[in-house]
Amino acid sequence: MKTIAVIGGGITGVTSAYALARKGYSVTLFEKHRYPAMETSFANGGQLSASNAETWTHWSTVLKGLKWMLRKDAPLLVNPKPSWHKLSWFAQFLASIPHYRDNTVETARLAVAAREHLFAWAEAEGIDFDCEKRGILHIYRDRAGFEHAAEVTKLLAAGGLERRAVTPEEMRAIEPTLAGNYYGGFYTESDSTGDIHKFTVGLSAALDRMGVRSIFGRDVVALNSDGEHASVTTVVDGRQDVWNFDALMVCAGVASREFARQLGDRVNVYPVKGYSITVNLTDERSQRSAPWVSLLDDETKLVTSRLGPDRFRVAGTAEFNGYNRDIRADRIRPLVDWVNHCFPGVSTRQVVPWAGLRPMMPDMMPRVGRGRRANVFYNTGHGHLGWTLSAATADLIAGVVAAAGEAAPMVQVPAQLRPGNA
Repeated sequence: MKTIAVIGGGITGVTSAYALARKGYSVTLFEKHRYPAMETSFANGGQLSASNAETWTHWSTVLKGLKWMLRKDAPLLVNPKPSWHKLSWFAQFLASIPHYRDNTVETARLAVAAREHLFAWAEAEGIDFDCEKRGILHIYRDRAGFEHAAEVTKLLAAGGLERRAVTPEEMRAIEPTLAGNYYGGFYTESDSTGDIHKFTVGLSAALDRMGVRSIFGRDVVALNSDGEHASVTTVVDGRQDVWNFDALMVCAGVASREFARQLGDRVNVYPVKGYSITVNLTDERSQRSAPWVSLLDDETKLVTSRLGPDRFRVAGTAEFNGYNRDIRADRIRPLVDWVNHCFPGVSTRQVVPWAGLRPMMPDMMPRVGRGRRANVFYNTGHGHLGWTLSAATADLIAGVVAAAGEAAPMVQVPAQLRPGNA
């Protein structure tokens, strides 16, 4: 295999194209928007958070979801209207609960590995993405949440991540701007934050310098493969074009399910909507009052990142509502209220709302590996950790492609990451 098409210009597509180009492949990247990173990779929470590696496949998530179903402002909201896609996804979610511990440990391992690649690529390509290496502080308002976090800390440690419990007094020393009363927290000094959009755009520019062909502004309507040859059909202004390659890689976020179906594979990605606000810190008091240390509030399921001196990002919530992309005021309001409560000195007069669809697998594990056909590959389904895991899975899938091209045994990919286990 010499030529390969990468479908999707978000964080996973761009990092995958970069890893493949570094191995000498002739890469063509397809993205329906005019620019890279215009959907889920546009305005996420910003955390590069190995400490958020805990998968959601736990009975406590199910109980909270049932409790919150009638609350429009709930951190987790499920539209009760049934669909086969939703029902099949939740059935697989429940079936994955016994694997909660193993999947959490494996996710932590991937997240720790991803840091090395991401920071090295950013340095090599001179990418400024408002990176802050000040750690992430998880905050808890009650004993139950804190004690559950203590158990999660053991799993993270098994995955190679160190984090420590901190008292309310230590929390205030770590981030003095945080207001409110707390039972305690956990602090991960090795975690960091950054602007996913700026990083992806910067790495996309590096692809141009490396000779990667990027095709923007064209809808991919069909993928085909016979195992030896592959094609991509695009449409622009009513005109269809067919592009031929040796291999295909699907990194298409929530569109990956349909592309996989065309290729004879099942990748049961569901679109889980998340919201964010970007608070413009337009005055000196707001800039002093906004935190620099990243936070994760476990009760409200909100995360924060400081993106330079004049932007503060708050993101979170999960909404199971199909492919709906509406930005709902009743889902944005809790984020603004949280800022007002926890950081009263920050003005929320200028707030930019956003919503994106996270491509989430039922077991919370990305699909990284080969499809049924020998020249089809997947790197998709990262859910809420696409930014955190992308560099590791890109390096992993590039290794899988290289091994396949050399007719060597397939690179060892953890079983739960392979598309055949979707």
